[in-house]
Order: sequence, then structure tokens, then C-alpha cells
Amino acid sequence: MKLNHVLSVDQFDKALIEELFYHANWISKAKGHSISHLRGKLLANLFYEASTRTSSSFFAAMSRLGGRVLPINDVTFSSVSKGEILEDTIRTLACYTDIIVLRHPEKGAAARAAAVSPVPIVNAGDGVGEHPTQALLDLFTILAEQGRIDGLSVTMMGDLKHGRTVHSLSRLLRMYDVTINYVSPPELRMPTDLVRPADREVTELDEVLAGTDVLYVTRVQKERFESTGDYHYALTEDHMARAKPTMSVMHPLPRVNEIPLSLDADPRAAYFRQMQNGLFVRMALLMYLLG
Repeated sequence: MKLNHVLSVDQFDKALIEELFYHANWISKAKGHSISHLRGKLLANLFYEASTRTSSSFFAAMSRLGGRVLPINDVTFSSVSKGEILEDTIRTLACYTDIIVLRHPEKGAAARAAAVSPVPIVNAGDGVGEHPTQALLDLFTILAEQGRIDGLSVTMMGDLKHGRTVHSLSRLLRMYDVTINYVSPPELRMPTDLVRPADREVTELDEVLAGTDVLYVTRVQKERFESTGDYHYALTEDHMARAKPTMSVMHPLPRVNEIPLSLDADPRAAYFRQMQNGLFVRMALLMYLLG
């Protein structure tokens, strides 16, 4: 199986995931240092939305592989401000670079870009659609923290309606023998097309906390909808006291107030290890796409 673009987690099968994770694990042992497989290659970081972790991790991944990066992190200073359509921006950057990482506020934008691009397009988030590389690093983190994927109980909590990270991760987890719980207010539930009959949807974490192996917390994305309610879903020290001693806590970040700073020292807090894993997985993915 060979990918030309990375647009959705639906493009991946177990064999390809295992191949990527094998290389990501090898890279992690070297901490990403002294690997110059992509020397002479140039990546365009095209971000129509704000980003810290995804943008900088792709920048770091390409740099650590010996390549270079053309950063376009504020399109207000590009021809987009003049009304240039996405397709023309992609065609232009493809003339200069070997691969384009795209974040865009519109669902389906990555597929539009791929339709006209002669170089690989990597979807770094398209509105409320998907975030496939985040899902891959999340799955890699689950495996690293728990030592397995099959047989786990994974709970996702927060804004599941607008969270593209949980949309993509739930799709990946379908390939494994995993129990999935969704914790959210009724207004912010996971889209119905992503919920399987065996999945459990609840409004309170306490209903599923005791059996949870991996807790994936997300923030409420108020920038994506008009909020009239106070949707405050947070993890507390009391929750952690009653959770499994082996439970892993993950968060795609940025966090607002879903996880207090006091929990950062808990060995079960995996969210910063999760971020570092993103570097290793994205390095492996860039090596795969660029040969």
C-alpha cells in the first residue's frame, strides 16, 4: 500500500500503521537526531489557521531529517488576502516544494488541494473534518503508554462534535478490538456517523471512569460555534484518585481549563510525551511520503 497524499485515516490499514510505527520507534530511540534522509527536500507549511504544535512539529520533523521548510503561517500576508483560491495557492507552492502540509478551516479542503497538486499533500486539519497525523501520533502514544491497543477501554471527553482529533482517532480505533466511551453534553456529542452500536455515550465521566485505560480529554472549541451554554468538562484530582493507577491521560492541546496544572506531575499524564511522539511519527511519515 502506497500513499501519494495523507488526507484521512481511512487511507491506512494495520500493515501500513505498523510500518510507520516501526520507523517512528526507531527514530524515537535516536530522539530524532542525526537522521538526514531528506536532505535537499523542501516542505511548505501552509496554515490558514493558528497552530503551535502541528506547525512547529512538522517544521522540526523536516529540519531534523535534513530538509528545509517554507513557512506560511499567516495567510493574511500572502496572496490569499487578495482573493487567491486554494487551488491556485497549491499549484504555486508545488512549483517550489516537494511536499505541502495544509491546515484549512474548511472541511474537505485537503482533498481539494490534493486534486490539483503534483506533490504530496498532508492534511494537518480541515475544519471539523479530520486530523490524520494527530490520530496516528495518538495511536502511537496509546501503544507506547499501554503496551497494546487491543483490549483497551478508551474514553474521549469534551467537545466531540467539533473535535477533528477525536473524529480521526475514533476511525483508527475501529481497526482494533477497543471499547470506546464518549463523554460530552448532548449538544456536543460525537457525530452519529462515527458512533458504532457498541460504543457508549454518556454525559458524566464518573459513569465510565473506573474501567477506562486511556482518557482522551479535549477542549470546547468555542471558535467553531455560537455557544449559549457553559460546557465545562474538566478532569480533577478527585477523578485521578479514583481512576486506574495505570490509566493514561492524553490531550491534543492546547488546553484551556480541562486539566489543571497540578496533574502534570502525575506519571499518568501523557500529554507532553504525546507531543514528543508527534515529532517521531511525523518524521516517519515524511520519510515514507518522500521516499
